[in-house]
Amino acid sequence: MAFAIGIGPNIRKSAYFDATVRDGVRSFSVYNHMYIPAHFGDPEAEYDRLINGVAMWDVAAQRQVQIAGPDAGKLVQYLTPRDLSKTQIGQGRYVPICDHDGWLINDPVLLKLAEDRYWLSVADCDIHLWAAAIGREKGWDVEVSEPDVSPLAIQGPKAVEVTAALFGDWVRDMKYFGFKECTLEGIPLVLARSGWSKQGGYELYLMDRSQGTTLWDIVKTAGQPWDIGPGAPNDIERLESGLVSYGADIRWQDHRATPYEIGLGALVSLDSHDFIGRDALRAHASKGPARQRVGLVIADNPPLPGHPLPLLQNGVEVGHVAEFAYSKRFGGTIGHALIRSDLAEAAEGLEIIVEDKTYTATLHAIPFV
Repeated sequence: MAFAIGIGPNIRKSAYFDATVRDGVRSFSVYNHMYIPAHFGDPEAEYDRLINGVAMWDVAAQRQVQIAGPDAGKLVQYLTPRDLSKTQIGQGRYVPICDHDGWLINDPVLLKLAEDRYWLSVADCDIHLWAAAIGREKGWDVEVSEPDVSPLAIQGPKAVEVTAALFGDWVRDMKYFGFKECTLEGIPLVLARSGWSKQGGYELYLMDRSQGTTLWDIVKTAGQPWDIGPGAPNDIERLESGLVSYGADIRWQDHRATPYEIGLGALVSLDSHDFIGRDALRAHASKGPARQRVGLVIADNPPLPGHPLPLLQNGVEVGHVAEFAYSKRFGGTIGHALIRSDLAEAAEGLEIIVEDKTYTATLHAIPFV
């Protein structure tokens, strides 16, 4: 069954919207109140390009929350349980953000641009409202805003060749999550070695949305020798690689999880600094996680429901399956789930129900590939 998404003024267009329409986008989703391409008509070819070649993605919906001012460092450190004391200018950090009860409410990448200026590259959540409210309640000298920044991702094993053709061979020596402010043909941007795949790549944080189509075409032209093509963040690759998806694996509204449950406990530093949710996370740590994130192999290739499903053991709910998809590389249907911790190492009789049909499931280590 085919559906259409209405294009209207209540959802924002990205800096690359016109370029993606011109280049054949066939499906959009909505992320951070913005349209984001879902695919360009041939998802299998786009997956193959990501795994074996190079793809370019409009990920401008990956919005930035800018935290600036004399107390910027104080606020960003208070927002996350990860210790940021050794973070240098030009370094990125993957940072869980929790509420006062220790539940994850976002998992952005933090970029330290200066001692008094940071970006949070956020997942699908209005974290700017949270950060602004916390800063105001604390009385800190800090401004929280959304800057004119629109990321464009270059992902895949040949991404390094395209990026080197654009910027020079110095990009080959960038560390993962490292970034640098620079220009490309006069266009201001931040170049980061990052991106939502395990295939390697870079993100170009455009700092002038009026140049969106120009930047898109520059990257497209530079990538032609490596057969670059448009695509989108890929759910199959993220399941294979074990990447966390806030909004799929975790949803504050109905599928809450702590950092310990989702596998991010190593990023929690309970004793280095004060932060939101510290007392709650200390209690969670002392008890141990009630659930754990696991991989599943699901038999018989069930249809995709497009929403989480209960995970059952002999008819009793023991967790939920966040997302699953068929993986050609693995040779079967794979998924991510949260399951009771006492069952996370070994469990028999697991199953899901899709369209009134029961499918068996077995545990599998993450990543799958």
